[in-house]
Amino acid sequence: MPDLSRLFRPRSVAVFGGWWAENVVTQCLKSGFDGDIWPIHPSRDDVAGVPCFRSLADLPAPPDAAFLGINRHAVIEVTAELAAMGCGGAVCFASGFAETGDIDLQEALIAAAGEMPLLGPNCYGVLNYLDGAMLWPDQHGGRPVERGVAIISQSSNIAINISMQARGLPIAYIACVGNQAQTSLTDMTRTLLDDDRVTAAGLYIEGIHDPVDFADMAAEAAARGKAIIAIKSGKTTASANAASSHTAALAGDAAASSAFLAQTGVIEADGPEDMLETLKLLHLHGRFESRQISENNASGTGNEARPEGPRLTAMCCSGGEAGLLADLVDKRRLSWPDIPAENAASLAETLGPLVTISNPLDYQTFIWGDEDAMMQAFAGMMGDWVDLSVLIIDFPRADRCSDAAWHPAVAAMKRASALTGTPVAMLGSLAEGISDDWAIRMMADGIVPLCGLDHGLRAIELAYQQASSSPVDAPHWRPFASAPKCEIRHLVDEASAKSMLSAAGLTCPKGVTSKTAHGLMNAASNLRPPLALKGLGSAHKTEAGLVKLGLMPDALETAADSMVIPIGAFGDDNSDRFLVEEMAPPPIAELLVGARRDPVYGASITIGMGGMTAELLGDVTTLVLPVDETMVRCALLDLKLAPLLTGYRGRASADIDAAIDAILKIADLLVSTPHIDEIEINPLMLAPTGGGALAVDAVMWCTTAFKENSK
Repeated sequence: MPDLSRLFRPRSVAVFGGWWAENVVTQCLKSGFDGDIWPIHPSRDDVAGVPCFRSLADLPAPPDAAFLGINRHAVIEVTAELAAMGCGGAVCFASGFAETGDIDLQEALIAAAGEMPLLGPNCYGVLNYLDGAMLWPDQHGGRPVERGVAIISQSSNIAINISMQARGLPIAYIACVGNQAQTSLTDMTRTLLDDDRVTAAGLYIEGIHDPVDFADMAAEAAARGKAIIAIKSGKTTASANAASSHTAALAGDAAASSAFLAQTGVIEADGPEDMLETLKLLHLHGRFESRQISENNASGTGNEARPEGPRLTAMCCSGGEAGLLADLVDKRRLSWPDIPAENAASLAETLGPLVTISNPLDYQTFIWGDEDAMMQAFAGMMGDWVDLSVLIIDFPRADRCSDAAWHPAVAAMKRASALTGTPVAMLGSLAEGISDDWAIRMMADGIVPLCGLDHGLRAIELAYQQASSSPVDAPHWRPFASAPKCEIRHLVDEASAKSMLSAAGLTCPKGVTSKTAHGLMNAASNLRPPLALKGLGSAHKTEAGLVKLGLMPDALETAADSMVIPIGAFGDDNSDRFLVEEMAPPPIAELLVGARRDPVYGASITIGMGGMTAELLGDVTTLVLPVDETMVRCALLDLKLAPLLTGYRGRASADIDAAIDAILKIADLLVSTPHIDEIEINPLMLAPTGGGALAVDAVMWCTTAFKENSK
C-alpha cells in the first residue's frame, strides 16, 4: 500500500498554478494551518500574501504535499520533478485524461509520479480538518475538529456538498479520488482509517477497481472497530445481457454491488442524508450490536433469518408524534420492547395517573421544564433491556423564538444516559428541528442528534445491522477474482444444459430428445405420461410458445408441429429440436436460482421464489460467490415469501436442505467450468422435507469458445 501519511498530514505544502492554487493558499490560511506554505510561480511575488518561489529548486526542502493547479500537459514535467526530489505526494487537479479518452496522457502522468503517491487526475484533493491542511481549490463548509469521520468520494461536487452539512457531524477528512490513476479509493480509505482520530468512514463509490483489495480493507477496518458506510451509484444501468435471462434482469449491477458491500461488512446507504445520519451514530457508538441475542422464530412464519432489530424506546410529549413514530418504525427492522414492571411502576409514579405507560411513551407536558422529573422519566425508559433510547424533540427557530424551555430536556436526557449506561439520541421530526449549533452541542455531550424522522430511523436501522448474526464471515470472506466479461455467448440447448447439471449432481426430470416431430412418440415410449414437450433453441420458451404440458404420447407430434423453432437456433440441421420429459408432481414450492459471472465481483448467485413470482414481486436475494450453506439458508429464509417454504398455515414444509444442496452445486458448476457464463434454473421444484429438489427448466449460456471446442 502506498504511504499517504505525508500527503494527508503534511507539514509543508507546495502550490502550483494561478487562481485555483490561490484558493488552496487561502483555505490553508483560513483554517489556521501552521505548517509551511510554498507557492511556486515564475512571475508572481506572492500568492494571497504568501511569498512565492520561482521554481522547485528554490524550496528549502522537499514538500510533504503538492497541489498541481496547472494545465494537463505541464503537470507531467512538474510531477516528475516532485517525485525526483522526494515529495510526499501530489494532488493533480487538472482534467482531460482518461475520463475524456486521453489514456496515453494519463499513463504518462503515472510514469512521471513513479513511487510518489498521486491523487487524481481530475481531483479536487483533500481537506484535513484535524490539522488544518487544505489541499482544496474551493470553498468548503467544514470546521476544525479533534476527531471525526472521514469522507472519501469519487465525486468532487458531492464531497463539497457534504462539507456544507449542518447536522453536527464532526468530519475529520474529506478526500476525493478523481480518476484513481494510481492511488485508489481503497488506498485512501485504508490510510484515513489508520488515523486514530478517525472514527468511521463514509464512501461515495462509482466503481470499485479491485474488489479483493476492498474486502481486505474493510476487514482491516472492522478489526480496528471502525465501521464503513457507502453510497454506491450507477446501479440502475442494466448489464449488457439483461434480456438473456430472468436472473440478469432481476440481479443486474445493483444487486451484485449491494451483495458485495454487505458481504464485506460495509453498510450501504441510499443517499447522503442516510449516510450522514448513520455516521453520527457510528462516530459516537460504533456499529450497534444488540445486548439481546435474538432467538430463531419457531412459529413457522418464515422469518427465522430476519434479525429483530435494535430495541428502541421513545419519549414524546405528543400523542401525534408517538403515533407517527410507531407507524414509521413498523416499516423497518426496529423493535419496541415491553417496559419492565418495575420501570412501569416508577414511570407511573413520576408522570401521574393521566399518562398511559407504553412504548413509545407520550409523557405529555406535566413535567416539562422540571429537569429532575424528566430525568427520572427518561431513565425509566432506559436500561439493559434497551439498545437505544430516543427523545423526539424539535427546537424553536433561533431567529424568532427562545429555546430556553428546551434546555432541561437535553440536560435530563444526558443525565439519564449517564445513570443507566444506555445510548441516547434526540430525534427531530423535521430535519430543521435540530439546528447545527444544537447538534454540535449534543454530539459533544454524547447524544446523537438525528435530523428528520425517516432518515433518523433509517440511520438507526443501518448502524445496527447485527454483525453477530450475519451469515457472512466478513473478516474472512473474499470474492473470486473477476474475469473479463464475455461479449459473445451462445445458448446451450436445455437438454445439453440438463446433462451438465445432472453430471454436477442435480436431479432433473427424465427425458429424451428428438430431431423431428414425427419421431417424438416413439422416442418417448419409455417415459411415464403425462409429458412436457419443449421446443429447444430459445431462452424464453414459454413466451415463445415452445412449452406444452400435460400431453399424452399420441399428442406429441401435433403439439410439436405447432411450435415455431427460432431461426438460427441451431448450428446445423442435425441438431435435436425437441425435448420431452416426464412431468414433475406438484411441488410444495418453486425457486428461481441463477448463477452468473460478474465483470467486477467475479460471480454471483440469485435466489428467489420461482415462476413469475420473482418478476412480479422482485422477491430475490443476490449473493456474491463464494457462498456456504449458512449464507444460502439465510438468503432463502429472508425472502418475503419464505413462509411458503417453512409450512405456512399448516402446509407441509419444503425440502430446504435439498434446495441448499442444489444451489451450492449450481454455484460450484459455474465456478469450476470456465466456459459457462450463466446458469438459470426456473423453477427448481421442492418436494416436502426429505423429498428432494428437481431442476425442471434450465437456461445456460456458454462462451463461443466452448461452442467451437464442443463441435
